[in-house]
Amino acid sequence: MAELRKEDLWIMADKLRNNMDSAEYKHVCLGLIFLKYISDSFVKAYAEISQDEYADPEDKDEYTAKNVFWVPQEARWDNIVARAKTPEIGQVIDNAMYTIEKENPSLRGVLPKDFARASLDKTALGELVDLLANIEIGNDPNKDTLGTVYEYFLGKFARAEGKLGGEFYTPRSVVELIVNMIEPHDGRVYDPCCGSGGMFVQSEKFVKDRQGRIDGQLAIYGQESNYNTWRLCKMNLAIRGIDANLGQQNADSFHNDQHKNLKADYIMANPPFNISDWGGERLIDDPRWGKYGIPPAGNANYAWILHMLYHLAPSGTAGFVLANGSLSSSTISEYTIRKNLIEDDKIDCIVTLPGGLFSTTSIPVCLWFITRNKLKNGHRDRHGEILFIDARNMETEPLEDSRTQLKLTDKTIDDITSIYHAFRNHEKKAIRADGAEITYEDKQGFWKVATLKEIRAKDYNLTPASYVGVAPIEEDGESFEEKMDRLINQLSKVMSESLELDKEIKNQLSSIGWAIEEV
Repeated sequence: MAELRKEDLWIMADKLRNNMDSAEYKHVCLGLIFLKYISDSFVKAYAEISQDEYADPEDKDEYTAKNVFWVPQEARWDNIVARAKTPEIGQVIDNAMYTIEKENPSLRGVLPKDFARASLDKTALGELVDLLANIEIGNDPNKDTLGTVYEYFLGKFARAEGKLGGEFYTPRSVVELIVNMIEPHDGRVYDPCCGSGGMFVQSEKFVKDRQGRIDGQLAIYGQESNYNTWRLCKMNLAIRGIDANLGQQNADSFHNDQHKNLKADYIMANPPFNISDWGGERLIDDPRWGKYGIPPAGNANYAWILHMLYHLAPSGTAGFVLANGSLSSSTISEYTIRKNLIEDDKIDCIVTLPGGLFSTTSIPVCLWFITRNKLKNGHRDRHGEILFIDARNMETEPLEDSRTQLKLTDKTIDDITSIYHAFRNHEKKAIRADGAEITYEDKQGFWKVATLKEIRAKDYNLTPASYVGVAPIEEDGESFEEKMDRLINQLSKVMSESLELDKEIKNQLSSIGWAIEEV
């Protein structure tokens, strides 16, 4: 079986959707990818069990012991592929989904089961099944082919859906930056608006890259209000073999907190920006607001901040995305909460990000990093200090397969991460990804450690540009006279070319009887 590149698979799959909306076709594609994953995992386990003369490859318990989903005969991929070109393919897939859910309680209510609907072109559906049959999953445990395809498709669908896509997908480079700064390695990880689970997937990668094991080191908790997105997350994590507690159902974190007693060591999130109808008027006396103040009913930004602070363990750290407006909002309630958070020493670092990273919004965004206690976790005492990083002009590059969206470069991620880690460490030193040791020092125009006194003087404004200043203009070594001579010569050349073009235009118009008189 030849290996099919994910880029080629997307191009072919996207052609099959005809006039179907991306939001609808997303569940068709991703549901089938998940079904293929379950089947491939089962087939691999089946082959291993068959080699054992004392084991029965048709015994469900054998697969439970291997932490592999049991797939009954009628739901196996070979049977689905065999009927891919029949009019009944939609019903065949629905039956497979129902059967797998019945046999695997952890998947109940998760899998999509509407492939038989009349609006879904069965010929295109069969062709998509044939395409997925060509994915080579391989036997290399480090080669996560289906997981990579799933993540790639999530990103493509998020961009195709525009603003709505932001409800389930955070750009990978932003997730990677948050995870690398927080360094989740041992304890409880929580995302109160987890979308399709990108924070969890990147956390797993972080642990594995450091020769750790996700099971036994990280306990994952999440919550998602949108039912379809909650299902996507369950499937995304299952493909990676990540066990997570996403609550009994999809639910609103503010009004139906599925983890009321959770105190997490790490919180990472990309909450929806500036939500005005979050129901704050019904939560006036909520214990999550504590001593900091009641968030305004017209904007959920500060409700998210206080919700996450409430769920932090005594030595926990949270990193999350918010709109830049949260840094300097002047409404009485938000100003009061921000002031109280600063005075209570809960804010550790603020990063303003470059534009163009999110395909789903043009609103300028920033990262907040808050902590329960700046004296713990083996870091130095940062009492009364906040690190401000203005990354708006730091290096980005075009996102693969996108004409407009950008991503943070590896160097930018490493620069920001190492500066933050150097700021936290006892001797203000950190090791970069390339192994080089750096020592923290302020860099004009980019980052600065501000004291509580400085922040008070700016009336609790948390905009990094207010503290870091303007980057110095690098001297190019060219004298004023040399520069003026060069610029005059360039201008003379441009003006000369302009006169020639004007002359040519007049000649062309004159040749067809439309002379332009000299003024």
